[in-house]
Amino acid sequence: MKKTTLLLRQILALILALVVFFAFNLSVYMLLTKRLANNFSSASQAKMIDVESFLPFEENSDLAQIDSSLKLTDNLPVLDGAAALLPVYASVIHNVYPEGSVTYEGGTFSDDNFYGENFAPDSKMQYKNTVRGYTAIVDGTTDILFCAAPSQEQKQYAEDKGVELVYVPVGLEAFVFFVNENNPVDNLTAEQIRGIYSGKYTNWSEVGGANRIINPVSRLEGSGSQSAMNAFMKDEEIAPKSPLAITGASIGFSFRYYMDGIVGNEGVKMLSMNGVYPSAENIQNGTYPVIAQFYAIYRADNTNENIPTLIDWLLSDEGQSLIEESGYVRIN
Repeated sequence: MKKTTLLLRQILALILALVVFFAFNLSVYMLLTKRLANNFSSASQAKMIDVESFLPFEENSDLAQIDSSLKLTDNLPVLDGAAALLPVYASVIHNVYPEGSVTYEGGTFSDDNFYGENFAPDSKMQYKNTVRGYTAIVDGTTDILFCAAPSQEQKQYAEDKGVELVYVPVGLEAFVFFVNENNPVDNLTAEQIRGIYSGKYTNWSEVGGANRIINPVSRLEGSGSQSAMNAFMKDEEIAPKSPLAITGASIGFSFRYYMDGIVGNEGVKMLSMNGVYPSAENIQNGTYPVIAQFYAIYRADNTNENIPTLIDWLLSDEGQSLIEESGYVRIN
């Protein structure tokens, strides 16, 4: 009798263990695996810009080519800027500067040069991106910085250093939001997007999409896109994400041509906002809701006479044509 009872207990314990095992795996599948199998979340995967495709004076570069009447030969301003504007300032050098003005550590461009590490100190082209670029323009190692509007911290850094920066708008861009190409949502209102990032909406079904958690992706604080996002939010704070957001479907933000023309991520799609798609035409005619100026920025106390010469040329018909040929929208 005791042996039978012991055997029954062992069998029941085994059955209970199997039930717990299957219940655990089923819950993992329902909560994670099933959602991650098709979660529309590749929008959060940032792609690096291929710097080698935008090098001046290289035969196979993707830079714009125009018949420029301005040719600088000496006192060449050092140009730097955001990743999203690399085609602009690299094209300026390509069309206006003499060959040999872009130099590299070791004499040749390095394939690992993702953030400008391989540009030599005497190179007239640098690539520090927005965060380091604003530091460089304030510290005087760059002459003209091509960027979106600065963050409050970047403005404060210049003020603390006693440096006055001059911001000259030279082109237009759209601030855009994007999702995975398989996400059924194609349009959101500005208020819906603010609601997503402020935590009001946490499931795509609340804004016309599938029953999936929303994973709102942000960028590095101080980057051009994050500063633009902070301005877009107006008085609303960006809410902390739920720990479960990673299991959902993401939404991200950037600038139009960076997404569509530079990194060319075919796995994502840009959203219309308030029913208007962020095309170059809709930026030019002003119907897209969030249009951002981008700037040529320099120190007010910089005495290089070619800085105003170059900026005046950028605002001329030739310079504006170069900005258009580079994939952006002219400002005048």
